[in-house]
Amino acid sequence: MATYLASYTSSRGQARQLQIQAGSPEQARRLLRRRGIRPTTLVAQPAGTSTRSEQAPSGLAAWLEQGPSVREKAILFNKLAALVDSGIPIVRGLDLLARQQKTGLFQRALQAVSREVNEGSSLGAAMRQWPKVFDRLSLAMVEAGEAGGVLDETLKRLASLLETNARLRNQIRSALGYPITVLMIAISVFLGMTIFLIPTFAGVFKDLGTELPPFTQMMVNLSTLMRSSFSLLLVIFLLLMFLVFRRHYATATGRLQVDALALRLPLFGDLIRKTATAQFCRTLSSLSRAGVPILISLEIVREAAGNALISAAILSARQDVLEGVPISVALASQGVFPDMATSMLEIGEESGELDVMLSKVADFYEDEVSATVKTMTSMLEPAMIVIVGGIVGSILLSMYLPMFSIFDQIK
Repeated sequence: MATYLASYTSSRGQARQLQIQAGSPEQARRLLRRRGIRPTTLVAQPAGTSTRSEQAPSGLAAWLEQGPSVREKAILFNKLAALVDSGIPIVRGLDLLARQQKTGLFQRALQAVSREVNEGSSLGAAMRQWPKVFDRLSLAMVEAGEAGGVLDETLKRLASLLETNARLRNQIRSALGYPITVLMIAISVFLGMTIFLIPTFAGVFKDLGTELPPFTQMMVNLSTLMRSSFSLLLVIFLLLMFLVFRRHYATATGRLQVDALALRLPLFGDLIRKTATAQFCRTLSSLSRAGVPILISLEIVREAAGNALISAAILSARQDVLEGVPISVALASQGVFPDMATSMLEIGEESGELDVMLSKVADFYEDEVSATVKTMTSMLEPAMIVIVGGIVGSILLSMYLPMFSIFDQIK
């Protein structure tokens, strides 16, 4: 693996150099692009060069390497805020936090940010060179905090915001994951009993010369079908359908269609809408309090919407705001967010306390999400029990019906 010296210009217009190890110049440029660096020159260095270098994974390891989770970033900013508030220099704080990270990419990013800050860059400018680690929301709030001289307060607010967003996502995953998990278990039980248990009983009944009831015969026929080559064809067909769906969802049109359909789902669609509303209001409120301009805030919130239809609605509303339309009117015209939310935003605009009202709307819908998840869980638990019991009961009934005929013949 060779060593390359890259020369580039920082976001503040300063000439910088960075040494990186890679297998080829093309791979070195790819590794630099992952950090948002566009080198002006890239020169191979002779072996034994002692200038500052940074070891980065290559090949499959680089492709598989994942950035930190929302929860990990929330913990980082919370600790960094505490260190800055305690009077510890930010470079020393970043070095300390880098040693605590278990993720290689996260650790290297913090070490590089620390070096950049030590050389005179702002924290926001240094973070911008690692787009895979720090998203636009974090960058905007950090830069706004530095500009306003309230970095420690902004970091605390950013940590709280990321924790709230992570909690909302976990609630959605738990609400959607429970029925899916139980349904998968029910299908597995059904297939196992159909493929392996029913044929055993069918052979016993055949040896006894018993005529099978229609329901039992139907289950035996289904078992025979599942044990034939049809099951393999069915698995291949379902796999192809899944791949086609993923390919379609990867397109802008496909994602918009699927996400729009998700908002129309019974129970789950309302939950997704409330979660998006809470996350939108909480994020926009935090960006507004940090001093980020409203148009930039809307662009950042659009990227973090998590639903293509809601993201498109925010983008359209941003265009209306750019033309002078109040944000509450622009959002209401899209018909995506609940009427109560847009009405409360209108009151916030009239009173001149939009960020306060956004925070109150976020509080309300976060409570609504929690209540909805609890209600759905309490409703789905008995429903899932009935479904699993119905599947198992149907198979057991199909096996016991012939026994009743045998008992009648014995009598």
